[in-house]
Amino acid sequence: MRQLLPGILFAALWASASVATKFGVRSADPLILANIRFMIAGSLMIGYTYLLYPGKYPLPKKNNWKPLAIFALLNTTIYLGAFVLAIKKVSAGIGSLSTATSPLFIMLFSALWMKRRLKWFEVAGIILGLTGVLIVSWPLLKGSHASVEGLFILLVAMISVSVATVYYTSVDWRLPNIVINGWQVLIGGLFLLPFTIFAADFNNATLDLNFWLSVFWLIIPVSVVALQLWFYLVKIDAVQASLWLFLCPIFGFVYAYILLKEPITWYTWIGTAAVISGLYLAQKEKLSGKARRQQKEQKT
Repeated sequence: MRQLLPGILFAALWASASVATKFGVRSADPLILANIRFMIAGSLMIGYTYLLYPGKYPLPKKNNWKPLAIFALLNTTIYLGAFVLAIKKVSAGIGSLSTATSPLFIMLFSALWMKRRLKWFEVAGIILGLTGVLIVSWPLLKGSHASVEGLFILLVAMISVSVATVYYTSVDWRLPNIVINGWQVLIGGLFLLPFTIFAADFNNATLDLNFWLSVFWLIIPVSVVALQLWFYLVKIDAVQASLWLFLCPIFGFVYAYILLKEPITWYTWIGTAAVISGLYLAQKEKLSGKARRQQKEQKT
């Protein structure tokens, strides 16, 4: 029960990122939206860390800057930069669905990193997940709610964040999470800045109320509140925490339908069911192992 309210709130907030991004790119170029979000979010986290709590948190040491730069490039510059570019070309529903598939890609790249052979249910989970995204996308491609280019950029984003996650777990950081997150977001924004300056459309950018509300939502409810809820859920039970990702596509499509008038069809539900089934298969071994441990504990 300790996970119920935080889990539902996490899924509801995390799934809102695609819709908030969709609103933001109506007012400004995706690169402008991403860069302003990164610079503000990174500065706020670093300011909170070092100005409000002087002396409590350490500055990164010399050997921390290289892994911070690599993680920032993969997790912020490429992943979130590509994600906002893709959302300009695909529906918000597809964006939230693709985000929910990240555990499948993480599992794949983790196996490649560790040179471990994937098990049959892991392969089946990946195939089901990708098939589900294609099923949802098919009618939207015909209805101008998605493009092949947008789906490809989204795939690049998901690959990048998955590689970033695997890389993150391989590094002995010896830094608090808030220090790592603050610096990697700011560094990621700095990496993206040259591309924004040379490639973004500044002439048609309107930094109106719609834009700033989108930036605010992406920073506070999504990047701050949702992530803190996620860390809380993982601390209680990492396996059960991953199950809340199953709700994200459902919330995402409901938001997109209500706020953006994006269509929901049988393709949507069939594809979402395939993605959720794929996620369940990918977590099958962890869930069954947890159930066995609980049974042993009850017997003893």
